[in-house]
Amino acid sequence: MDKIEGRNPVMEALRAGREIDKILIAKGTRGGSLIKILGKAKDKGIPVQYVERQKINEMSISNAHQGIIAVVAAHEYVHFEDIIEGAKNRGKTPLILILDKITDPHNLGSIIRTADAVGADGVIIPKRHSVGLTAVVAKSSAGAIEYVPVAKVSNIVQTIERIKERGIWVAGAHADAEKEHYNTDLKGPLALVIGSEGKGISRLIKEKCDFLVKIPMVGEISSLNASVAAAVLLYEVFRQRASIDG
Repeated sequence: MDKIEGRNPVMEALRAGREIDKILIAKGTRGGSLIKILGKAKDKGIPVQYVERQKINEMSISNAHQGIIAVVAAHEYVHFEDIIEGAKNRGKTPLILILDKITDPHNLGSIIRTADAVGADGVIIPKRHSVGLTAVVAKSSAGAIEYVPVAKVSNIVQTIERIKERGIWVAGAHADAEKEHYNTDLKGPLALVIGSEGKGISRLIKEKCDFLVKIPMVGEISSLNASVAAAVLLYEVFRQRASIDG
């Protein structure tokens, strides 16, 4: 199940600490219980979106939604520190993916699938302006969602700072980079930042990266699909590290 419908079920899910990606509320919905739900959601940093009632009706399975639906994660999230510790405990060089505002669930699922294929330690996504671990993401990952830890954080910029404090280099994928990905040393502890499908990585995140890498393109289209870009970069890391191990 990836939806919780109705005021009481949503409130109980909030009280129980259930992982909730976002709460959808039909425009015009009111009431004291709604105020309490909004307060809880704000305390937990859960995004709330007001949508047309027709959308809520179309999403509803129970037909008893009372104007509110919570979209819940198809899999539990981890803390981003757990991803780093997991790599350390396995005695391997960390490889982490940081995704900046990936909104297409198929892209996120594909990225998680590739992350599993190359042995990445985990994926970090923002709480806002990003798709979460929905049922579509789970399906698109072909089961990899069960093996690749995913952390959801409130602030990507602050998270990058803390990752750098742990001795991990942060590389951003950006067309303005001076070096191509295959001409850059990616063998050390690394966090790769992949930007959104349309806008790439944001200015603040770009500035926090230790260095940038670009994927050369000679066609008429100026950018790659986010999941394709992630796959190209991840496999370059895989190739470089394999040359050391081999």
